[in-house]
Amino acid sequence: MTELRDFLRETLGHDPDDLSLFERALTHASVGKDSYERLEFLGDRVVGLVIARLLYERFEKEPEGKLSRRYNVLVSRETCAEIGRGMGLPAWIRLGKQARDDGANQSENVVGDAVESLVGALLIDGGLKKADAFIRRAWAPFVDAQGKAPKHPKSALQELAAARNWAAPEYEIARKSGAHHAPRFTVKVGIRNVGEATAEGSSKQEAETAAASALLDQLK
Repeated sequence: MTELRDFLRETLGHDPDDLSLFERALTHASVGKDSYERLEFLGDRVVGLVIARLLYERFEKEPEGKLSRRYNVLVSRETCAEIGRGMGLPAWIRLGKQARDDGANQSENVVGDAVESLVGALLIDGGLKKADAFIRRAWAPFVDAQGKAPKHPKSALQELAAARNWAAPEYEIARKSGAHHAPRFTVKVGIRNVGEATAEGSSKQEAETAAASALLDQLK
């Protein structure tokens, strides 16, 4: 308990009043009913609100379309998971035996969800000001790393196909494997008479993004 409190103090900048709330935020559904899922639902919305406001303030002259492209990257499961790994969060996630044996604490879905659930717990225990400060601090390197507004690989591939008068990209799930709590998707994307690429991810969206990126690399 003392170690967890120290970890939260260091990473969140907050000394919890209700430590059990943060224990729940780090408890996966494989442990039982009292999991992080409701807190993750709340935290996801808080992250979205703070990131949207941050971008609105920082990029004063950018239109909505460019702000949306920045936003989509910053609130993505991949970014949340990268932040969680940087915090050392996987070591603190409580898992059932099977999920632990399957390495679910390294899953982008699980780590990303745990980050959002911690934000939800921080909102309840410390208030919006504390949650806002943590999000701005944790996401700052990712905001700073964005030069021009990034274009999502799927959008970029769609635009490339249209510009060259090719058929629209088509996606299909080639394979789904792994446990329910740690699935792996293999997705194939193809442009008729042009090319195709295959990639994996821990979600259908992640796999589609990776496949689109791979096909873009081939076509450039």
